[in-house]
Amino acid sequence: MAKFLEYVPGESFLHRMNPVVKVLCALLISISCFCTGNLIFLGVVLVMDFALAASCTMMRQAAGLARAIAIFSILLALIALLTTPTGPQLVALPWGYLGWGSVVAAITVVVRLVACAIPLFLVMYVTQMSDLANAFCKIVHVPYKYAFTFTSAVHFIPVFMNDMSGIMEAQTARGVEFDGGALKRIRLMVPLCVPLLISSVRKTNSAAIAAEVRGFNLRTCESGFKEYPFARLDAGAIVACVALVAASIVVSMLVPPLF
Repeated sequence: MAKFLEYVPGESFLHRMNPVVKVLCALLISISCFCTGNLIFLGVVLVMDFALAASCTMMRQAAGLARAIAIFSILLALIALLTTPTGPQLVALPWGYLGWGSVVAAITVVVRLVACAIPLFLVMYVTQMSDLANAFCKIVHVPYKYAFTFTSAVHFIPVFMNDMSGIMEAQTARGVEFDGGALKRIRLMVPLCVPLLISSVRKTNSAAIAAEVRGFNLRTCESGFKEYPFARLDAGAIVACVALVAASIVVSMLVPPLF
């Protein structure tokens, strides 16, 4: 994921949607994932996420994100596996037992986190940060300084990742070997946080000066020249996502668990 969270141009329906609607729909999809623990429903949502990624030719980014989220959620899945003694017993434990329900609960944690994360990250890939900030200022009337703070934080994530990659390449050229286990890599990367911090402070200071020179304090909700009208596509997307949330609630209430 060399271009993590960087805008990818395109003409898909996700690119054409209103920026505010994109964020709202992503939040509704995430809410639907937490309204039910039905693994089949979550699997359907996950398939829909990858279908959305494929529609805007971002399967590689979605697959990389899914892999990263799955790795980071292993600890939560392990906790659910060992602390959810439900279903037919598979293995006896000193504090209970590991059952079929424990396995389903662990898998559900991973699938839920992946399914709710992909739409939120897709919004970043299909929306320019300037459009996102201006749309929220014009439509939701969010103060520009708050919108600018959020979009700047997102903008600097790939910048800092590229800086860290450059620092690691410089250390590799000096003979430092980052191959090995995770603990060794962490031990070698901790000292590199100091030059990364210095570089980050310099970049943020330069960005602050540039913003002041361009009249940051004079920006208002009406300053932007670009308009963000709502179209039928936006209304249809909102209706579909609201229906998805309602379906998740119905499934949670009516469909029995898998164990």
